[in-house]
Amino acid sequence: MTFDAPLIFGTLLRRYKRFLADVELDDGTVVTAHCPNTGRMTTCAEPGWRVALSDSGNPKRKYRYTWELVHNGQCWICVNTGRANEVAFEAVSKGWIPALSGYAEVLREQTFGNSRFDLLLRSGGELFYVEVKSVTLLAADGCHAFPDAVTERGRKHLDELVDVVKAGHRAAMLYVVPRSAGTAFRVAREIDPQYAAALGVAKAAGVEVYVWRADVSTGGLRLVAPVEQGS
Repeated sequence: MTFDAPLIFGTLLRRYKRFLADVELDDGTVVTAHCPNTGRMTTCAEPGWRVALSDSGNPKRKYRYTWELVHNGQCWICVNTGRANEVAFEAVSKGWIPALSGYAEVLREQTFGNSRFDLLLRSGGELFYVEVKSVTLLAADGCHAFPDAVTERGRKHLDELVDVVKAGHRAAMLYVVPRSAGTAFRVAREIDPQYAAALGVAKAAGVEVYVWRADVSTGGLRLVAPVEQGS
């Protein structure tokens, strides 16, 4: 996926109230940008780091700018978690992920019972539901880890994927890693042991788990390679 328009650059001053970030643009202007990330953003939100914002072009919008990327001195990291869904849809639609290829249709935001999943792969009566998560945390052991905060919603998604399997369909978690430098992927049980337990139950029930890294640049994102899964 590519960004709709060139990004605007600046320096992160602070992230606060979860969804807000103050940024000093390169021209010296200080703006408050929307931060589309519900996690703690550990290892990707240090004041003084270079950031890139998208501009809605709408001066009447309360927060005209959206925080898209941050640079930690080594690589660009995509902190807009919604972009993981976009890059996953692109990759699956184009057949770049072998385990998720071969379906006639790839649909976004589809329901199963009372649940809504990010992707539905469909060929005739064969259904494959996929939930997508963005992984921005780089743990102290050098692994990409999820989640970076306790996530009741994430555990609910895992339980719902188990329901899909019980109904006779395929179901998967697709973790998108929009940064480099990590050695492998693992669940962050030290942060949310209940999520770790729920993921173990889901895998045992037949929920598939895939982890793919995205190349991130100021032009856009693209899924490029699977990431080794650790314990």
